[in-house]
Amino acid sequence: MVSAADRAKDPARTSVWLNHRPPSRARKSDQPAGLDRDRITAATVRLLDAEGLAKFSMRRLAAELNVTAMSLYWYVDTKDDLLELALDAVYSEIDPPREEAPWEVRLRALATAYRELLVRHVWVSPLVGKFLNMGPHAMLMSYAIQDVIRATGLPMRQQTGALSAVFQFVYGFGTVEGQFAQRSAEAGLTQDEYFQQAMSAIQDQPQLGDIVESSQDLIAARGADTVQEMHERDFAFALDLLIAGIDAMRERAGREEGAGAADEAGRP
Repeated sequence: MVSAADRAKDPARTSVWLNHRPPSRARKSDQPAGLDRDRITAATVRLLDAEGLAKFSMRRLAAELNVTAMSLYWYVDTKDDLLELALDAVYSEIDPPREEAPWEVRLRALATAYRELLVRHVWVSPLVGKFLNMGPHAMLMSYAIQDVIRATGLPMRQQTGALSAVFQFVYGFGTVEGQFAQRSAEAGLTQDEYFQQAMSAIQDQPQLGDIVESSQDLIAARGADTVQEMHERDFAFALDLLIAGIDAMRERAGREEGAGAADEAGRP
């Protein structure tokens, strides 16, 4: 059994996926019928989506499931276990791209799906860096990403850098986009209304005049009418830049390899 104290003592090693508890136990007479890890995990995801990470608790989850909080500990040891299970569960929403598709198409599909996941489940972002992300769905996603990066033709030594460039960008973009959507909703406004109010408040600050004017020029040049359109255009173009960069680096590596081979052949 993994305790909260164990997690605090050695968080880098402790994970629900490393806790090899028996796959099933005989139900005690006081255990509610129909309760299992899948049902508990699904309820955890629903609560996190509806109320956020800060309000989540074992007691609140138990109330949602109409069971006692102690009943949950028959299936998990800590609240962190539930968060890990929920995090892995939502990774199942990312479908692996078609293997026969060009790497650029596959990379766009994975990047777009990951961005949408981060926006749809705002609580995912702070958990990604907290846990080991070694559940079955997370590992399938990791394999799909690595498979695409290998298919780029980049030298092995550059592949992790390319992976980081794309998916850390997506992580940051999706995190900010999701938080903006959540903050707008909490204010009872649409994203466009919230954006306009924010811009108006900034424009009322005379000391920010030059910055505001420059920002307005950039926004106008983008040509979008809504916040969602701004996000879509910025994300698509940024991803184009990254893919073009990967392609350019792949070609450069090929030229350097060819030049090196020619030098070796020309030596006596």
